[in-house]
Amino acid sequence: MGTDHAFAELGLAPDATEREVKAAWRRLASQWHPDRNASAGASARMQRINQAFDEIRRAGFHAAATADVDTPGATPDHAPDGFDDDQPGTASGAAGTERRRRPLRRKLRMTLEEAAAGCIKVVQGRFTDTCAACAGAGHQVLGGNCARCGGSGAMPKRAFFGWPTGATECEACLGGGIARQPCAACSGRGKTAPRGYKIKVRIPHGVRDGDLLHVDGSRVGAEGPPADLEIRVEVAEHAFFRLDDDGTIRCEMPVDGFAWIANRQIQVPTLAGFHTLRLSRDRLTYRLEGEGFPVQRRGPRGDHLVTLVPIFPQQLSTDQQILLDQLSATGSGAGGEALDERLRAWNRGLRAWERSL
Repeated sequence: MGTDHAFAELGLAPDATEREVKAAWRRLASQWHPDRNASAGASARMQRINQAFDEIRRAGFHAAATADVDTPGATPDHAPDGFDDDQPGTASGAAGTERRRRPLRRKLRMTLEEAAAGCIKVVQGRFTDTCAACAGAGHQVLGGNCARCGGSGAMPKRAFFGWPTGATECEACLGGGIARQPCAACSGRGKTAPRGYKIKVRIPHGVRDGDLLHVDGSRVGAEGPPADLEIRVEVAEHAFFRLDDDGTIRCEMPVDGFAWIANRQIQVPTLAGFHTLRLSRDRLTYRLEGEGFPVQRRGPRGDHLVTLVPIFPQQLSTDQQILLDQLSATGSGAGGEALDERLRAWNRGLRAWERSL
């Protein structure tokens, strides 16, 4: 019985208050209770009235199934099975099990390298389900009047000296006046005992921080939750790299100044590992094509942009000073004239400027 049907059964509008629902139930129960109505359809009508009353209470206080989720323990795994946001794995859920209306929402933290290449993560946690025996109500209706309140749904309140001071809702029937007992299957909680789950999720390459991945709960095996999963991706900040919107990875890298002058080879870090780079003393920026981050999810990679920062000693040692003096002397020919044409042209310009003063 749906909620709208339940309100109609009690002759109420869908926006009726709890007090109006209880009053309508008492009025109908006094009319159709088999102890007071001997007609053939009284028992069936009273059963529908009780079902409508319980449905409305569940809709008000148990509107939707919820899940208690622990912090995920996500670790990389290289198992071949799993699923991603739009290509779930082939594992099937339990037959005939109705999936939750609301998905479990999880956060999954990963490195920039994992986001770029794709990976398999293990997602685990705990959840509770609605008790099937009592449909989440926490009790089972027995029928007839509540023994504690006599069917009125209220218990008198008394002051310290025993004087009556009004009435309060009967705890045995929750104000309904119908005899009921706590559900034995869930001990009156309306939910099953917490159960753990553990599934492997295949993360596609190219996901970015804040992306939302959907996992179809109907394709999960027995160890998974009976619900869909919505996974919010959190990509950790990288120590070396900065990601641009176009997939370019930027890396500012200090390098030995003497190695830069000598055009040596160095190892440059990239998302896929180290890349050998031949230095050129006339360049500080290098572009490694296709070594960056995917431009779009599952798309081709962008470029990796390396900017070098040559580092020289703040104070030269004696040996370094001698070597630099020797190196500097090799740049001049006989009579101290510079060997490089660019320096000779500059010096000629300086001398002409000096004469014009």
